[in-house]
Amino acid sequence: MSSASEDYLYRFLFEEFGVRGEFVRLDASWRAVQERHDYPSWVKPALGQTLTAVTLLSGTIKFKGSLTLQLKSESDIQALIAQATEQRTIRGMAQFVETPQAKPDDMAGLLGDARLILTTEAPNGERYQGIVAVEGGDVVKSVEQYFEQSEQLPTRLWMAGNDDTFAGLFLQRLPQSEIEDEDWSRVCMLADTIKDDELLTLDVETLLHRLFHEESLRLFDPEPVAFRCSCSRERVANTLVSLGEGEVTQILEELGSISVDCEFCNANYRFDAIDAAALFKEAESAPPQVQ
Repeated sequence: MSSASEDYLYRFLFEEFGVRGEFVRLDASWRAVQERHDYPSWVKPALGQTLTAVTLLSGTIKFKGSLTLQLKSESDIQALIAQATEQRTIRGMAQFVETPQAKPDDMAGLLGDARLILTTEAPNGERYQGIVAVEGGDVVKSVEQYFEQSEQLPTRLWMAGNDDTFAGLFLQRLPQSEIEDEDWSRVCMLADTIKDDELLTLDVETLLHRLFHEESLRLFDPEPVAFRCSCSRERVANTLVSLGEGEVTQILEELGSISVDCEFCNANYRFDAIDAAALFKEAESAPPQVQ
């Protein structure tokens, strides 16, 4: 039996008809996101949902590189950004006003007329992006709507969370599969009976048996999920080199040093004039790249 305190993504299939599913629980990875920033209590639920959603999507969409789920708004919660890789490493962040106008439990008011933007980016820089409106401040419904509009795949999600744990269940009709509407409706009705505390505490085998014990399921091996930020001093250095020595020198003359904070993990990278000189000297001596 699997531990309920581990960060894992599970995939499963209904063997008698074309429906796939996923279950994810985020413990240490969700807490790691919160430890990097002092998020107010009214921001955490939407950020947790966004992080859980991108983790579930990373197990559904075939991609290499990064998968980024963003919610952009001009309301109290201005941006929610969650990113996952094909290795199931995740990170997330939120941008928000200091004093919200909406009530703390009014997610529709906190998010306002937001847009959901899903972006996949390959290592070679190739990108694909899809956008849908976020209606009523509902992250879950917006992800379901994305699949309906962009992929034409009926999809359902269930989520629950608190400061320690976030969990999600995902069901989707397989593309080009033979399935009766009544089968899809039945498994969704069964999943609708799940309670928040069951999502947060039951191990995956017990949870799936509780919901679908009359169905034939194939549960695949768990895939570990972990918080990891892709920022590094080398990446920041490469960005500075791309700006050009003249512009970097001007910034240093005005500020004395260049300080860059990662918005995801809050790491700080500082470069002074000596660091900058070394960067451009190294860039000059580097062999030219073959096109």
